[in-house]
Amino acid sequence: MQKKNECNSQRLPGWLKRPVPKGEKYQRVVEILNSLRLNTVCSGAGCPNLGECYSQGTATFMIMGDTCTRSCRFCAVNHGGVEPLEDDEPQRLAEAVKKLGLKYVVITSVTRDDLADGGAEHFARTIQTVRKFTPEVTIEVLTPDFKGSNDCLDVVYQARPDVFNHNLETVRRITPQIRSGADYDCSLGVLRYMAEKDNPPTVKSGLMVGLGETREEINEALGDMRGAGVQMVTIGQYLRPSKENYPVQKFYTPEEFDEIRRQAEQMGFVHVAAGPFVRSSYHAEKHAHESVKEPKGD
Repeated sequence: MQKKNECNSQRLPGWLKRPVPKGEKYQRVVEILNSLRLNTVCSGAGCPNLGECYSQGTATFMIMGDTCTRSCRFCAVNHGGVEPLEDDEPQRLAEAVKKLGLKYVVITSVTRDDLADGGAEHFARTIQTVRKFTPEVTIEVLTPDFKGSNDCLDVVYQARPDVFNHNLETVRRITPQIRSGADYDCSLGVLRYMAEKDNPPTVKSGLMVGLGETREEINEALGDMRGAGVQMVTIGQYLRPSKENYPVQKFYTPEEFDEIRRQAEQMGFVHVAAGPFVRSSYHAEKHAHESVKEPKGD
């Protein structure tokens, strides 16, 4: 057991150090987000790429509040009691997209199991409002599992996002240990359902590694995602947000990520992003360039 916890007391490897955020673009993003009262997963989840992304004038929006109804052991987002949805949030987010001049926007959310539709209609309204303000924008959504409800998924699908992302997060064996209220096969079902729609969006998913999984289990999870119709996949290093979160079991080297990427590419994914700092929305526009369809109109 002692060996497993060593990763959490030792210094981070050199390849896991990040620059201090700074610059005019960084400050402008912060000011726009604050003035429009918007949340980002960058801040809420303690993402190590926050400084880089903000400094490049972009951010990943997190809708439906800053508190999640689930308490996944890997995640730093607040969990507990939640507030009612804010009806004007889609418009405020659309204003931010326009002010920032984004051509590609990623919209994610906390999980809202307290809502009858899990927030699917709020997702749809946000997509539609952003597109109304900036018709040329490409929209990626990263949604919760909606408890596997096809009706909820249909609501999101009918709003016509260009990329639909739902993260598998980890391998089958570890899922019960770290994903509160989630199920491995349910997540695969969500991805498969969207991939099998008529004129489907590009379907995307992601994995964290360093939670104690084996390489064989990583390959199995990648194969499961590919079998479910996933076209784009992201694979990044899990970093423990706090002492209350699940401990890191292994730091993968950049070379190991290269090996995982090559194996995933051989499975037929359209695009694979794998590396220590890769996250679902990190460089999303660049990664989606080859596989995203033209933005859909009304």
